[in-house]
Amino acid sequence: MALRILGDRVMIKVDEAPEAEGGILLPETAQEQPQRGTVVAVGEGKRNDDGELIAPELQVDDVVIFAKYGGNEITDDGEDYKILETSQIYAKVI
Repeated sequence: MALRILGDRVMIKVDEAPEAEGGILLPETAQEQPQRGTVVAVGEGKRNDDGELIAPELQVDDVVIFAKYGGNEITDDGEDYKILETSQIYAKVI
């Protein structure tokens, strides 16, 4: 499926959950949700009160920290992604 991210949104490939230490396998429902991922698509931004377009400060391939339960999860070609508004992204890993 071809997607074009709109407005002030970012599409992120969420990092895999870390494996449990000591060889204990936890069911997916009991695992901590990752809050880190890689940007795969960026929308054009949002408009301010004067109608000027303000582009997001993120680019494709940036690694970011985002809100734990924010955004919407989607699946495309068997891969899981999350689409968030830029306000739900807290930091860019440098």
